[in-house]
Amino acid sequence: MKQTNNLISYLDVGIASELEGRDRKIYRLLEMLPGFLTWVTLIGLILLSWLAPTTAAFFIIIFDLYWLIKTVYLSFHLRSNWKKIRHNMNLDWEERLVNLKYGHLWQMVILPFYKEPFEVIDKTIEKILESKWNHKERTIVVLGYEERAGEESSKTAYDIQEKYKDNFKYFSAIGHPEGLKGEIPGKGSNIAFVASKAREEILNKNNIHYEDVLVSAFDIDTQVYPQYFFCLTWNFLTCEKPFRSSFQPVPLYNNNIWDAPAFSRVVAVSGTFWQMIQQERPERLATFSSHAINFKTLHEMGYWQKNIVSEDSRIFWKSLLYFDGDYSVVPLSYPVSLDANLAPTFWQTVKNVYRQQRRWTGGVENVPYILFGFLKNKNISFKQKFHYAFIQLEGFWSLATNSLIIFALGWLPLTLGGTAFNTTIISYNLPRMTRNIMNLAMTGLIMSSIISMSLLPPRPVHRKKWARLSMVLQWALIPFTIPLFGSIPGVDSQTRLMLAKYHGFWVTPKYRKKTTARE
Repeated sequence: MKQTNNLISYLDVGIASELEGRDRKIYRLLEMLPGFLTWVTLIGLILLSWLAPTTAAFFIIIFDLYWLIKTVYLSFHLRSNWKKIRHNMNLDWEERLVNLKYGHLWQMVILPFYKEPFEVIDKTIEKILESKWNHKERTIVVLGYEERAGEESSKTAYDIQEKYKDNFKYFSAIGHPEGLKGEIPGKGSNIAFVASKAREEILNKNNIHYEDVLVSAFDIDTQVYPQYFFCLTWNFLTCEKPFRSSFQPVPLYNNNIWDAPAFSRVVAVSGTFWQMIQQERPERLATFSSHAINFKTLHEMGYWQKNIVSEDSRIFWKSLLYFDGDYSVVPLSYPVSLDANLAPTFWQTVKNVYRQQRRWTGGVENVPYILFGFLKNKNISFKQKFHYAFIQLEGFWSLATNSLIIFALGWLPLTLGGTAFNTTIISYNLPRMTRNIMNLAMTGLIMSSIISMSLLPPRPVHRKKWARLSMVLQWALIPFTIPLFGSIPGVDSQTRLMLAKYHGFWVTPKYRKKTTARE
């Protein structure tokens, strides 16, 4: 059963107010759940530090040990995927396809944009042309511009189309109208609209079979590495269920990494590292940012959702529910490159990084969607429902609370515990044990530095040699970036969802520093 009531299918729910009656109340409670768990944890630890400081101290020490073990465990996954990425980047993927029939397959690239400058879009398409995919006669590029952005964006779309229309079999610039019913402005509504239009205007008119089209839904700054399309094609043809799978590359924020400030680089690379870790745990992997899917599958399950912020991950959860649990994400362990957050000034970059992280952590909106969908869909096993529900709840809880417990709340028993507690042995050992555990965990930054350096693009001519040193020293900022640009945006997003203060889609400004000589 795909219907909750006469108004909206449970597969297309964005927020509780779109439902009615009992469903609306249930969904609203589920929206409150992640924020409730987070605030109970934080407030509970504060009260425990005041009323039972010894218990709080033991909890903190045990939690720090748990975090250390978890860090070591995840570092093995990170190292494993790093080796896999390096291996895959050196493979000849075209040669691997020699014994496979792929002449019937098309590549469709969807590029939504708002007010990004010509240069950003131009570089993205230039990289597609430079890729080793030598079948441009079976390549479709769809540029989706926002009509609400005004004449400048439509002119940019036209100029790009005129420049590249002869380089691909089909190149189409499609305007996404403003104010369509059931939509919020954002990437999801854009790509859903232009994909549907491309189906009508390109696939249907030219008798191109949907099952033969691989759709890469990219951010406008996504630049492909040389063998991305061959790698995607090989994985599509060899995976167990190609029409029940999405395909996820690893996002590297390398386009402007040498120009971004240190804290922005750390946040960007940390995001890459998490995606690399998830690639080694495909049972936990959901689509993120730039991803790919077969057009037949995409059309069958109804495209990206138009009324949410986190469309990139929602496409996976929607597919999982639509296909009754028979859906997964295939990790490509092959990169695409995007922009690190950069603005004309330092403080504007700080603001933009925070807002981008808040948008990403806004993916917590998927928690009520998943749980509500599990209540409605009786064809998914309880085991699978429990698996995904636990992973999502624990993941967003950890995101919002862990670094605050470690770096901030861990000292509360000493502050709130009173004189009686501060004369105990545990109060003497608490800061020392916490510091030693954290110092041990921080040794993993050495490996982080090595991996991040190996994934860097060549140093541009306008950067001096000593700039490489800053790429190593930047990891000293981790104790600050994790809570400031991880936990706090996470708490922010969960609190907004809990209070029904929904925030819309914020488009990250794309800024490229223009240089003419060595700085």
